[in-house]
Amino acid sequence: MIRKMKFACLIAAFCVPAALAQAPAAHIHIQMKSVAIRSNPVSLLTVAPVAYVYVSSNPNNSSTNEISAYAASADGRLTPVTGSPFADDVTSMAVNGKYLFGSTRNGIYVSTIHIEPDGSLQWRGWTDIVQFNPDDCGASGPLFLDRTSSSLYDTEFRSDCSNNSYQSFGIDQTGALHNLGATSGDAWLSLPATFIGNNVYAYSAVCLSNTYWEINGYKRSSSNGALSSINISAPTPTAKPGDFWCPSLTAADPTNHVAISMQAVDQNFNPDGPAQLATYTADSTGNLSTSSTLQNMPQTAVGNVNDIKMGPHGALLAVAGTSGLQVFHFNGSNPITPDTGLLTSDPIDQAFWDNAGHLYAISQNAGKLYVFTVTLLGATQAPGSPYTIGHPQNLAVQPRTPVL
Repeated sequence: MIRKMKFACLIAAFCVPAALAQAPAAHIHIQMKSVAIRSNPVSLLTVAPVAYVYVSSNPNNSSTNEISAYAASADGRLTPVTGSPFADDVTSMAVNGKYLFGSTRNGIYVSTIHIEPDGSLQWRGWTDIVQFNPDDCGASGPLFLDRTSSSLYDTEFRSDCSNNSYQSFGIDQTGALHNLGATSGDAWLSLPATFIGNNVYAYSAVCLSNTYWEINGYKRSSSNGALSSINISAPTPTAKPGDFWCPSLTAADPTNHVAISMQAVDQNFNPDGPAQLATYTADSTGNLSTSSTLQNMPQTAVGNVNDIKMGPHGALLAVAGTSGLQVFHFNGSNPITPDTGLLTSDPIDQAFWDNAGHLYAISQNAGKLYVFTVTLLGATQAPGSPYTIGHPQNLAVQPRTPVL
């Protein structure tokens, strides 16, 4: 698992935006190279990747995982990064521009892996997260970062032997992790939280097949980034008689709005219709309010919802599920509206956006990595998509262009 570290020189580069009509700005990353021809220097332009894409997988059903790394071009086409796949035995991943953090398969460690300028990976070390658990019951789960990517959070399973929590870590300049403590335990907590634009409040939701549901609120410390649980008000819309709403996943826009997937269920906890999408607004104390109703929440066509991800501009929302992938218009506190039908009928487990108008998605069942170019006018599949990956497990996308 440990490989020799190497250091690469950074290549000077700058970004030139290219606007798409009525759509979030796409970007082309340009590298300048100077060469001498007949003693006259000239500049050659080479198009550089707009994002690096990482997929953890277990292609041969072996005892260890690996990471496949790709460079994404401006049209969404993927090219394997030199050295890919990398022998890093991780499942869940999160990237902060400089490092890729990965939960190891045994649940004991979070690996720190340096992202080289060409997108290749160099393992730097790991942090034993179990050592911070006084009951020795924790196991590393899904990872996520705050909006500044300066704090890492681990969804720690069974942190007190009966409940899950979020473990907070500070990140130093070498990528080493420093324990900041954990949120209060919650038996049903299993998914990452999402931060609103102020980077202070974060939210997660959960619903289990025992008529239990909750929308959770958290506050990030301004001094060290540690998350703490807070009591919030977050009412659900009125359901039709005999039903109640089961909230499951959350995604926040760059301001103070949160999308939450809602599944109507009857008193026996059987689904009653397709999942729908609600929108909430956070106030200055973290409480959530909503004007969503049974009538104005759009229905999804993705089956059971597995993931929802907000686009970088807050205008588009990707929804992944057992029956495929869909994109919706997100309109702040106003009702969410449809954008596309199903982009694929393969079951989609996870989706991510870059900053150049591309949506990436993995299907564990189909063994595929999809890439779509998405604007406010619709979506098209990128050249070369889908890509075959044996037993993909987790997806992480590192944009290389800014959000304008």
